[in-house]
Amino acid sequence: MLKPRIVGTDAETHQVTAIISHLVRTGREQGYEEWLHGITTAAHQFKGHLGVSVIRPCDHVHPEYVAIVKFDHYDNLKTWLESTVRQEWLARLQPLIEKPETIQTLTGLETWFTLPNKPMKVPPPRYKMAIATWLGVFFTISILNHLLVPLLAGLPALLRMLLVTGLTVALLTYVIMPRLTQLFRTWLYPM
Repeated sequence: MLKPRIVGTDAETHQVTAIISHLVRTGREQGYEEWLHGITTAAHQFKGHLGVSVIRPCDHVHPEYVAIVKFDHYDNLKTWLESTVRQEWLARLQPLIEKPETIQTLTGLETWFTLPNKPMKVPPPRYKMAIATWLGVFFTISILNHLLVPLLAGLPALLRMLLVTGLTVALLTYVIMPRLTQLFRTWLYPM
């Protein structure tokens, strides 16, 4: 089994999400669904469990299931991930899947603060993430207000705000924050 790639470790105060993917063998979907029901029930018994959401595959040629598991604290998630109960369920899973599961653990803004081709074990301090995010939001909204808002002047205010905020989030996620993270990498991740 692969070790989970830990993205966030704010153990005491924030909820944490684990995203677990399984590529199910063709024809084993029913068995997987039964396994999924069983492991979800078992996880619910663990301290801090906040629920599971499942994204079922659209592509039946390569049926990949994604389970989004939430716990109230990182330590409680870690207890579940390393428990003997889960290990027993994973042993039952092996005949149903094509390859080992993948696990990604997230706690919040740190998803914006990943460097390309470098696995992140500990996110930057929250104050650094807040400052970098503030700079990204400030510059993005300033540019959009200057360039886009005049073009949208004829639209209702709510629709205009919806478009500007949606574009702001998309730009921050895919363009601005990756570049800011690269630009400030030595400040965010001192050696």
